[in-house]
Amino acid sequence: MTAWSRPRINHLGRDVSARIPPRDTVPGMVWLGERDEAIWRLAASYLTVRDNDAHSLYSYGIARALLSQVPEADERIVLPAILLHDTGWSTVDEQDALEAIAPGGGRPDLVLQHEREGARIAREILNAVDVPTADIDIIVEIIDGHDSRTTSLSINDSVVKDADKLWRVSPHGRAVVCDWFGLDDDEALRLCAYRAYDELFTDAGRAMSRALVALGSMQLSPQMASVYRREESQ
Repeated sequence: MTAWSRPRINHLGRDVSARIPPRDTVPGMVWLGERDEAIWRLAASYLTVRDNDAHSLYSYGIARALLSQVPEADERIVLPAILLHDTGWSTVDEQDALEAIAPGGGRPDLVLQHEREGARIAREILNAVDVPTADIDIIVEIIDGHDSRTTSLSINDSVVKDADKLWRVSPHGRAVVCDWFGLDDDEALRLCAYRAYDELFTDAGRAMSRALVALGSMQLSPQMASVYRREESQ
């Protein structure tokens, strides 16, 4: 079922759609504003390697959620940075990119390359959409080191790093990791949850990680495999 399609079944038997609230009144609903939409249009062509387009959008959503819990962080820095942070992978062959991030292996030279090139691409895009120069300098500094730098430059850097890493334990992140490395969902969940948690910087990020891992664990539990499903009984 696509994001906007309606299910064919209505067990209640009557239309309740008039009771659905407007999007802008629902806590947690996010979308790209005018500035971020402009950035995305210019960034999208650089993000077709290694599922980075979907990864960047999901990470943007996570970053917006983190910003609601970390008020001292600045969305003017965090949101452009998370949209642009992986544009540099466009300069690396996709197979080499997987070697760069594979568990137990890695090509640190390629990780540094994608950060350096991502910083260059980000500066070009941010200049094109007239982001203030002072903000561009901060955003670019965050991108140039977002994976290789084990410390955080600022609360803005912390939120960007956490949003990037938390994607791993999202349903989409786990599915992509399964495909990358030939894992099943349980293996992907354990690998991603273990690798990501100790790298998180904010309390909000750690809480979100535990919530996502808990949901994933229940999804994969033997008990969930035997729950009642109305459609299967008909």
